[in-house]
Amino acid sequence: MHATRKPHPPERAKLVRDGFTMPEADYALIAQLKHRLHAAHREAKKSELLRAGLQALALLNAKDLAAALDRLAPVKTGRPPKKTEES
Repeated sequence: MHATRKPHPPERAKLVRDGFTMPEADYALIAQLKHRLHAAHREAKKSELLRAGLQALALLNAKDLAAALDRLAPVKTGRPPKKTEES
């Protein structure tokens, strides 16, 4: 009798770590969304909320996507300068 082979498990998606800056008000939206989900008996991680937002944006046409971005307040990008010992 031949042993049956187990099917190969699906490949895991490669994960990427990234860091970014956002206004406090936008960061507070994460807590508000998590609270709303808690009321619906669904927990979510920050990364899940951000990924869901990206998936929702991906469904928009270019004009609506541009309009959504135009509604955002500009944010100064980059890291703050490192403090030196003389400062």
